[in-house]
Amino acid sequence: MADRWWSTVELLALALIILLFQSGLGQLEPLKNRTERAALLDLRSSLGLRAKDWPKKADPCLVWIGVQCQNGHVVGINLSGLRRSRVGRINAQFSVDALANLTLLASFNGSGFLLPGSIPDWFGERLHWLQVLDLRSCSVIGPIPSSLGNLTTLNSLYLSKNSLTSIIPPSLGQLLNLSVFDLSQNMLTGSIPSFFSALTNLTLLDLSSNFLSGPIPTVLGALTGLRFLNLSSNSLSAGIPAQLGDLSSLLDLDLGSNSLSGTLPPDLGGMRSLQKMSLGKNFLTGSLPNALFSALVRLQFVVLSHNNFSGALPDSLWSMPELQLLDVSGNNLTGILPNRSSNANATLPVFNVSDNQFYGTLTSLVGSFSLIDLSDNYFEGSVPVDTLSNASLANNCLQNESNQRSSKDCSLFYMERGLNFGGSNTSQSPPPVPVDTHKNGNLAPILGGVFGGLGFIVLLVLVLALILCRRGNGVSDQRGIEVGPVPAGSSPSPPGIAINFSSLGDAYTYEQLLQATSDFNDSNLIKNGHSGDLFQGVLDGGIPVVVKRIDVSSIKKESYMRELDFFSRVSHPRLVPLLGHCLEPENEKFLVYKYMPNKDLSNSLYRKTNLEDDSLQSLDWIKRLKIAIGAAEGLSYLHHECNPPIVHRDVQASSILLDDKFEVRLGSLSEVCNQEGDTHQNVITRLLRLPQNSEQGLSGSPSATWASDVYCFGKVLLELVTGKLGISASDDASMKEWLEQTLPYISVHEKELVTKIVDPSLIVDDDLLEEVWAMAIVAMSCLNPKPSKRPLMRHILKALENPLKVVREENSNSARLRTTSSRGSWNASLFGSWRHSSSDITVIPSASREGGNVRRQSGTAGSNGSGQGSGCDLSSSHKRLSKEIFPEPDDVRNVERPDED
Repeated sequence: MADRWWSTVELLALALIILLFQSGLGQLEPLKNRTERAALLDLRSSLGLRAKDWPKKADPCLVWIGVQCQNGHVVGINLSGLRRSRVGRINAQFSVDALANLTLLASFNGSGFLLPGSIPDWFGERLHWLQVLDLRSCSVIGPIPSSLGNLTTLNSLYLSKNSLTSIIPPSLGQLLNLSVFDLSQNMLTGSIPSFFSALTNLTLLDLSSNFLSGPIPTVLGALTGLRFLNLSSNSLSAGIPAQLGDLSSLLDLDLGSNSLSGTLPPDLGGMRSLQKMSLGKNFLTGSLPNALFSALVRLQFVVLSHNNFSGALPDSLWSMPELQLLDVSGNNLTGILPNRSSNANATLPVFNVSDNQFYGTLTSLVGSFSLIDLSDNYFEGSVPVDTLSNASLANNCLQNESNQRSSKDCSLFYMERGLNFGGSNTSQSPPPVPVDTHKNGNLAPILGGVFGGLGFIVLLVLVLALILCRRGNGVSDQRGIEVGPVPAGSSPSPPGIAINFSSLGDAYTYEQLLQATSDFNDSNLIKNGHSGDLFQGVLDGGIPVVVKRIDVSSIKKESYMRELDFFSRVSHPRLVPLLGHCLEPENEKFLVYKYMPNKDLSNSLYRKTNLEDDSLQSLDWIKRLKIAIGAAEGLSYLHHECNPPIVHRDVQASSILLDDKFEVRLGSLSEVCNQEGDTHQNVITRLLRLPQNSEQGLSGSPSATWASDVYCFGKVLLELVTGKLGISASDDASMKEWLEQTLPYISVHEKELVTKIVDPSLIVDDDLLEEVWAMAIVAMSCLNPKPSKRPLMRHILKALENPLKVVREENSNSARLRTTSSRGSWNASLFGSWRHSSSDITVIPSASREGGNVRRQSGTAGSNGSGQGSGCDLSSSHKRLSKEIFPEPDDVRNVERPDED
């Protein structure tokens, strides 16, 4: 009987497995419906998608990127990450009429894909099964169609970062299944509709950065499942509704940068789950209720800055057990800071009480801080050195500190409050020593000459500074991204910089990371990096991540603070996503990144085909070129689209991370810093005839310049061409010797030479060999010993996107070269300088060889500098070459680049 029962269970299990298997196979079926195939072909044409992404003869369900099918029908379209052909870019528009024939479409994601135009009205009339509509950063304009209210199955609506206008249509109140509602960063007007009370399934509501006005509706308190509410950067007025206290599940509340007034309602204490509260830059008044913050025990980030709060700082706000950031700057708070009890956090990363009226001594401060800003108050007495090593103390009444208030101001402040001021500061300068001008009758002419000379020098410096300022002003990020207030040429971001933690992902607990990495088990160790150890882990919900563990005792805190500051200011698809952080432990800090399935280039260039076979499979040329272009896009963004420009400083194969589709995400960002020195140094060089060969900074340390990144990138390109592992990560003598032996095989006049250094595992036809040849030429140009002659990264990107134009002369009579005269002048201006003769300067060591005789160069193309673990060229100690290798291409800013498909 028992045997029969077990056999029945086994049969049922087998049947279940078969059903699951058939279900899985159903999702891999080719496209069945001819109407849907015709619709996809129409969409391919109207959007101008590239043939290599959506090949016409291939089955869309099996091959086309971003097309998701189920049981032979199209259920999802994802345009995010796809690119248009050259013709498609010229005629880009919101032309997606073919979607109307995809009757089972459940998801349309156009995030980041240019769709200039308005949302069609028929969206809400034809896409009946749509569950996800994502049009973030698509350049969409015009009002939101009222017809979208008919999409009753919709659960996620993303329309942020566009130019949508008019009011939020009331019809959207019919979207009862909506969970995510994101209309941020548009130009919407009017008030916040009251229909939100009906959207009880909402977990995220983001209306920030619009032109919304009027009061915050009290009905928002009915959204008890809401976890994220962001209404910041609008023109909302009146007070904060007490009904918001009913949002017991809320984690993140941002009402900053509005015109809110009144006091903080005590009922807000009902938001028991709240972790982030931002109410800065409003007109809120009154005291900070101690009872309110006693109830909000889970708060980690509190921003109350630039309001009109008065009274004392509540002890409950100061001593919250999980607090990581507290900013109450720019208010009228006063009194003595509360004592920090031993139960409070050992480390509070950011604490800002500047620009208030706090007074008293600082001896009550206990524990350590990554940043504490006490400036512009009235603190007196001495400074406890052990506890305030990272404090900003300017404009107080402290002893033995510079940049303090005068004794008169301090005495008056304390006297008005009936307090004794016993401090004396050293901010006053010593009295000047009188000069006896009668002691020497010739002193006046001498002083006149000295001051006259000094005046001339000062005038010259002012003229130079004016020229540089006029050239520097107006340099803006083409994407509208302001990359921080630190001027170009400054040192890397210090730990004292104010960091916007709200843009740094989630704040994880130490216990969460321990569980994700199995207590940081060695089996999960990826590698020991120079800025921390990297561990692979899995968060709750099955999300794979990479956790960097930073030992503060052995690695300077500037390292992780610099990286946090970088991620808080800069965002780009070519940078590895930072998912969050954990700053709880005193001696260790943790950064959490998105996991990259294909790891990095150094691991993916050659991979095992399976676990049982030790043979290695090489990346094909298409993937290698794709990786080179992706890395160049990321570096070009840092160099040319950030203001001030940013230098990576650790460009090598291990820094180029690859996702599941071999899309590049730049990692190893702990060494990034602003471009060092004046970005217009050539102006000074021309005026003062200063040499520009050295790449050493004033301190003698390797400088941070774009040229060093370019040199390192050149070695990455050579690694892709030759397949020789470790080129980009090493700068020892053997690698220099290898470079000297390899570069002579790269010539713009002789394609066949490059075949002697190409990776033997690459299988390329004649056309692809020309692309390999072009990449080798670009690599050699990047390795120019003279930093000023290396190409700019934006020119490198153009060359890699159009490799055949690097090696094909437009006006040549050769049969293998194109003769299209319409593009001849443009090609000559951009790529002509890449074709300077190299036969005079790059040679094979032997006097003669197959393929031609060449003279040996007198210098090396290598470098004896080193940089931040990458082996990058950061030095100029090279022998002078008889000629330049490859100057950078001429700038063609006034000519549009005619990209190839």
